[in-house]
Amino acid sequence: MVNHTMTNTKVFTVENAIQAERRIQELVREGYNKDNLYVLAHDNDRTERVAEQTNASKIGVAEEGILTTIGNLFRSHGDTLRAKMRSMGVSKQYADILESELDKGKIVILAWNGVSYEGDRYDSEVTYFPPYL
Repeated sequence: MVNHTMTNTKVFTVENAIQAERRIQELVREGYNKDNLYVLAHDNDRTERVAEQTNASKIGVAEEGILTTIGNLFRSHGDTLRAKMRSMGVSKQYADILESELDKGKIVILAWNGVSYEGDRYDSEVTYFPPYL
């Protein structure tokens, strides 16, 4: 049986780890594979803690691609966060918005469709919750 709920990437912004955990549980019930659920916080320690608490993943080399990972060595922290999201199909415009939400202490959850993006390419089918534009 083909699971059609995995056809597009969904991006959620939540206030805290408890909301992140609830959202991830909902996404698993919808049929998303835990291996395709990612959390991102403004600092690496918080990302690590939230990922561990929610059993979600952190965005790594496999998701970013080697070129983005190498480029992140030379980027500012904000640029690195945006590059991680861009590699998973988030447009530049939304990556900027989401990074500013991370600056405010929020957590971003990506239910990813598994397609990697490089350069200025992005996934026009990504759904954002809440919708920012």
